Amino acid sequence: LHLRRQPQTQHLFTFLWSTTTTPPTMKSFSTTVLALVATIAVVPTSAFAPVSSNTRVAAPSSTTTSLASAVDDKTEVREYFNNEGFNRWNKIYSESDEVNSVQLDIRNGHDQTIQKILNWINDDGDIKGKTVCDCGCGVGSLAIPLAQMGAEISASDISDAMATEAAARAKAMGIENAKFYTSDLESVTGKYNTVTCVDVAIHYPTEKMAEMVGHLCSLADERVLISFAPKTWYYDLLKKFGELFPGPSKTTRAYLHEESVVREALKKAGFEVAREEMTGTNFYFSRLLEAKRV
Repeated sequence: LHLRRQPQTQHLFTFLWSTTTTPPTMKSFSTTVLALVATIAVVPTSAFAPVSSNTRVAAPSSTTTSLASAVDDKTEVREYFNNEGFNRWNKIYSESDEVNSVQLDIRNGHDQTIQKILNWINDDGDIKGKTVCDCGCGVGSLAIPLAQMGAEISASDISDAMATEAAARAKAMGIENAKFYTSDLESVTGKYNTVTCVDVAIHYPTEKMAEMVGHLCSLADERVLISFAPKTWYYDLLKKFGELFPGPSKTTRAYLHEESVVREALKKAGFEVAREEMTGTNFYFSRLLEAKRV
């Protein structure tokens, strides 16, 4: 998931188990580790490390520390995507040729997730005139095509640079039924027919995930579409292995989430999963759930 933020490395630990959640054999796991080591040798791995190479952060030891960590995560995400991160991801979420093979793979994976959502909505055939709130809209990869399908879009991103770029892209296409603004997810208010949050949860600490899902549900009258990087022993082990090789630059933390936690949060809010998908490429993986109010 997110998944989507660190173009060269955030998904390195996902690339060898890309199309299924079935546990690998020991032979394939050994191959995975060897390939990961080889990849680490040529690609920076800063996304595995929560901070710079000169600093290590211990696990939170109290509720106060946990809350402070959540605030730090939000600050890091905002600063990253207003600066270096924006420049990198703006190229990935475009048709720019200035991307390497890893970035291109992530672009393809993200595009697949977006297309699956658009296919669902197109099959339903009822989005025209409906209101959609896209939380963590990035440069408008989902919000813009939904607007072109006739939805009334309210899209936000914690990064002003991202929201501004999304608005510029929409304007260049002559789209008038979409507004883009800067906001963190928790501050988004209102009521909408559909709420979407794609490849954003990777920036949310585990202890905040259920709360975040609950907030998304509070905004939705009919359905919620959310994607996240699923936490399995395999993905988790590869992530921890990658953390042994911190890179030189500081980026955002990356969090995997238990699918059961997401499903339980949806159920608690009065929603039931109606459709689901798993997208996996060499460097990207994302679990996609559509939940409808019951």
